[in-house]
Amino acid sequence: MRILITGATGLIGSEITRQCHEQGIKVNFLTTSKGKIEKSETYRGYYWNPSSGEIDLKCLEGVGAIINLAGASVFQPWTDSNKKKILNSRIESLNLLYKTLEKNDHEVGQLVSASAIGIYPSSRSKMYEEDDYVVADDFLGEVSEKWEAAADKFEDLKLRVAKVRIGIVLSADGGALPQIMKPVKFNLGAPLGSGKQWQSWIHVRDLARIFLYIISNGLTGVYNGVAPNPATNEELTKEVAYALDKKLWLPKVPGLALKAVMGEMSSVVLGSQLVSSGKIQDEGFDFHYVNLRPAIQDLLNKKTG
Repeated sequence: MRILITGATGLIGSEITRQCHEQGIKVNFLTTSKGKIEKSETYRGYYWNPSSGEIDLKCLEGVGAIINLAGASVFQPWTDSNKKKILNSRIESLNLLYKTLEKNDHEVGQLVSASAIGIYPSSRSKMYEEDDYVVADDFLGEVSEKWEAAADKFEDLKLRVAKVRIGIVLSADGGALPQIMKPVKFNLGAPLGSGKQWQSWIHVRDLARIFLYIISNGLTGVYNGVAPNPATNEELTKEVAYALDKKLWLPKVPGLALKAVMGEMSSVVLGSQLVSSGKIQDEGFDFHYVNLRPAIQDLLNKKTG
């Protein structure tokens, strides 16, 4: 069986691809960049352009499952035009896949689509589980809700549909960790806002394993892509400092200052999502990285090793 991955060249997609090849699973991938197209037996690239509705139908050859990670980064200024791009890039990608499957013969039986824990309202005390039917009354809540609704449509095509609400992804190659490390390396690290906001993190390798576990076990529904032991922003910053053997001496960065600089987007770093990993564990998934310190140590060793 082949798996078709959208967003395969990104942080999470690259790790899923690596694990697929480790397990002998062949990968087709869709890319909007013709320069990234490769054509080997185990890794085949195909061009698509979701905004114009263009897609190479050969991408479906031999494919039994689709992993959808496509979407513009939320880490860019939230201007009206960028907000539109962030939302549309997610919805248009899924809509094009839907129309393509609807109109063409295929062997696809499963879709596993990314979502985000940003769907949950900010709270310092509420532990969110997948059956909490509340949506944050902000931009990330809106994006996540519409993203999941677009994925749910694939049930009309008789596909098994699962959605992974991704937390803060820790990786040596991108995402949150290098951004936290930069100021800490220069002894300028400090917790953001109160530092008490919960940040439900996950090691990138465990996240990739969750996507493949869902496929191999034919799971459906929503799963939180977070490690079992969330940390506060202050704990996360302190653990990075510990791993780098640096001191944290600066006062916390005031939330008002972050709001002044980042505007509405400050909710990404000041929001608090305490999220449970219990559901995927109940399905038999074992995390390799349960606690923050070993996860960070592993990633920093990879970076320096």
